[in-house]
Amino acid sequence: MKNLEIFLETNNVANATAKAELLLQYMNEILEWNKKVNLTAITDTDEFVQKHFIDSLLVIDSEEFNNSKTVIDVGTGGGFPGVPLAVCFPEKNFLLMDSLAKRIRIVNEICGKLGIKNVKAVHGRAEEMARQKDMRDSFDLCVSRAVANMSTLSEYCLPFVKKGGTFIAYKGPDCESEIEEANHAIHVLGGKVSRIENPKLSETDFEHKLVFVLKEKDTPKTYPRKAGKPGKEPIKRK
Repeated sequence: MKNLEIFLETNNVANATAKAELLLQYMNEILEWNKKVNLTAITDTDEFVQKHFIDSLLVIDSEEFNNSKTVIDVGTGGGFPGVPLAVCFPEKNFLLMDSLAKRIRIVNEICGKLGIKNVKAVHGRAEEMARQKDMRDSFDLCVSRAVANMSTLSEYCLPFVKKGGTFIAYKGPDCESEIEEANHAIHVLGGKVSRIENPKLSETDFEHKLVFVLKEKDTPKTYPRKAGKPGKEPIKRK
């Protein structure tokens, strides 16, 4: 568990000890709930710290994250990456979204119990939520560790982002061909891949690539398409 505190200190997160302790409390709550509701397949505590906490925090040295005040986490599941980011940066506001109501109810309950006040978790599908006036084009940053191909994930996420804001996707280590195939969809949705980073977690072979997508122009009103369609029929070049 000391690895978490060391990671926070190394990355200049203020009050690293207290924040590491709060994150470990969140982990214990998630693992207790996990006995009743499927929130994570990772139950080993050391692995949890690496794959849920440290992995979630890989974005924190990016200019895009540091310049953002409002962040949406699409497909948050058990609260990742949103909750670890919110705990470490209480000055930012986070909206966490998931299509499973049980998960959202649990995340809200735990955050309330632990006093994590800059998180609000909401139940809904991205295809529907992104059409709400108070949600569309409203966030400086969107982050997502959701399992979906990049074309589909971009259709879920980019409509939430303000023009000039950024969408950061956490993807697997072999995502280059997937990103290449998604470039047309990203362009259609108003975005452009600005860079791909490959931060490596120490002492583990687990890794995520971070795909940074700059939103250059407004997403056309026809997107996202109706629920289910982005997953079944990703945007492709005609």
